[in-house]
Amino acid sequence: MKEILVKINNPTGLHARPASILVKEAMKFKSNIYLIKNNKEYNAKSIMSVMAMGAALGDEIKIKAEGGDENEAINSLQKLLEDLKD
Repeated sequence: MKEILVKINNPTGLHARPASILVKEAMKFKSNIYLIKNNKEYNAKSIMSVMAMGAALGDEIKIKAEGGDENEAINSLQKLLEDLKD
């Protein structure tokens, strides 16, 4: 299991469009991937779950992945969240 802390840089947070981009990226991996905010876990492969998280600009969230491609998943989602500017 791998975890990393990332800060949301997107001015509008993870609303519908950025959330769908994140989910689409997460679906590329076989690992179970979760986003953690305020000690609550959200399934990174579920658009409803990601949007329910309500991540806003400046929020710090943890990405947790477990599986055979967890390193690739963590690295890819970290880069996506850091570079995402909607």
